[in-house]
Amino acid sequence: MRQKLQYLVIHCTDTPAGRPITSQMIRYWHTVERGWKQVGYTDMVHIDGRIERLAENNDDEWVDPWEITNGVKGVNAMSRHIVYVGGKGGDTRTTAQKGAMLAYIKEVIRQCPDVQVAGHYQFDRNKTCPSFDVPKWLIACGIPTKNIYRP
Repeated sequence: MRQKLQYLVIHCTDTPAGRPITSQMIRYWHTVERGWKQVGYTDMVHIDGRIERLAENNDDEWVDPWEITNGVKGVNAMSRHIVYVGGKGGDTRTTAQKGAMLAYIKEVIRQCPDVQVAGHYQFDRNKTCPSFDVPKWLIACGIPTKNIYRP
């Protein structure tokens, strides 16, 4: 059964700054090494700001069963997940990644006005992912407070 999209969760690959990651690597890490049926993210923001779709999604306000990715246990059926390449040791986002991520977030909010944007760590206090203060960045970027997740 599909659920209304409630969360857009931001992640990092937890890899060193400047180290390229491919979608094949993500798929291997998640489906082979972890044994998941699906990758953990809907989309990936490469170092150059290019966004790559990792899991099929019809980009509407609903999360259909075939769209569910494994980003955050307990909220996946009502979430979309975006990951940026980097994040090991801190916020390693490039200017291109920040711009692409912000445009992506604004488009999701346009499509789904009630969605709340969060960092992975906001659902799992044992995580530091995505290695930056998501609410602080969103506020600085002018994202409406109603779209910023606060646990």
